[in-house]
Amino acid sequence: MHRLNAWLRRHPMVVDSAWALMVLFPGVLVALDQATPDGYRLSGAARFLAVAVAVILPGLMVVRRRWPDVTTAVAVVLGIGQVALVIEPGAASIGYLVFAYTGAAFGRRWTPWLALVASLAAGPLTVWRLMPTSPDAPNDTFAKRVLVAALMTTPFVLCWAWGRLTRVRRAYLIELEDRAARLERERDAQSQVAVAAERARIARELHDVVAHNVSVMIVQADGAAYVMDSSPQQTKEALGTIASTGRQALAEMRRLLGVLRTADTTGEYVPQPGVEELPELLEQVRTAGLPVEFTATGEARELPRGLELTVYRIVQEALTNVRKHGGPDAHATVAVDFRDGDLEVLVEDDGRGSTREQLATGGTDGLGHGLIGMRERVGMVSGSLDVGPRPGGGFRIRAVLPLKVSK
Repeated sequence: MHRLNAWLRRHPMVVDSAWALMVLFPGVLVALDQATPDGYRLSGAARFLAVAVAVILPGLMVVRRRWPDVTTAVAVVLGIGQVALVIEPGAASIGYLVFAYTGAAFGRRWTPWLALVASLAAGPLTVWRLMPTSPDAPNDTFAKRVLVAALMTTPFVLCWAWGRLTRVRRAYLIELEDRAARLERERDAQSQVAVAAERARIARELHDVVAHNVSVMIVQADGAAYVMDSSPQQTKEALGTIASTGRQALAEMRRLLGVLRTADTTGEYVPQPGVEELPELLEQVRTAGLPVEFTATGEARELPRGLELTVYRIVQEALTNVRKHGGPDAHATVAVDFRDGDLEVLVEDDGRGSTREQLATGGTDGLGHGLIGMRERVGMVSGSLDVGPRPGGGFRIRAVLPLKVSK
């Protein structure tokens, strides 16, 4: 039953068609057998007009909710024509009550007032045209005519008032829905603020946990180095404490970082890419249509994971900029040079280069990666970044990253 009601609400024309059929058949039958006020049957033209009214009114009822202004105006004109041609109200005239309601409930700003004026005038006009006065009529004829006009007007006014109440109720429901939607958005925003505050608290907690565990590991390592020769057993215990504390710190970090990750970044923990993944990255770029040459010079060595990730992101973002701004015929070269105290990453292309505006704004690629991101990454490892046009055309990105050599 609920599904049927919901379907009918989505298809109001079906309901209106059913009501129109209930008005159509008796209206046509009455119009065909209708008589004039003096008792004679309607002539051919008058009968045709009566049948036309009986057919047009139900037809307007079918589409009244789709075009409430037009159908109400047509119904008013039709009613005036019926009174002017002295066609008595028949069974189809009940449709005029429907349009008094429709104009008040669904029409634009002017339509309800048109429906109200027509409703107030319906009774007096009908009595004036269809109840002619007679010279030998009793003295109470005028009072009777006024009473009949009032009785005929009352249903129209009641239908108009019902339509206005429906209009007000619908506007109130829309306002309630808007308010509920606004409150829901505010609640979601407050929830996001609370989540952000909680994540900030967790981040501080993570800092405290990691700092404490690292401090314990440093103290134990210093103690182990001090008693390494004199007390091997204490050294062994200290190393065990270091290993246990390190595992505990790593477990806490992973647990807290899992809380800090958003829904779209949660997933299985995997190592971040480094220098070893550069050949795979370059192959993906070549597959996308950008020819790239790669050279590596110097003695390759193991790098800190943070530094390896910086190298990978610089190359990735530089090649992304070449694909977006270098043009269809651009070629790129990537060179990594391991030197004694630093690591140089050089990415060049022979494309269209970059404008001064792009250099000023950082040339971002729309995802937060670009020259601004490169500068941030290089600054985190105390390196230097040089970007600009390449001699002979194209663009060049050169990053020098210091290497901390362990002793």
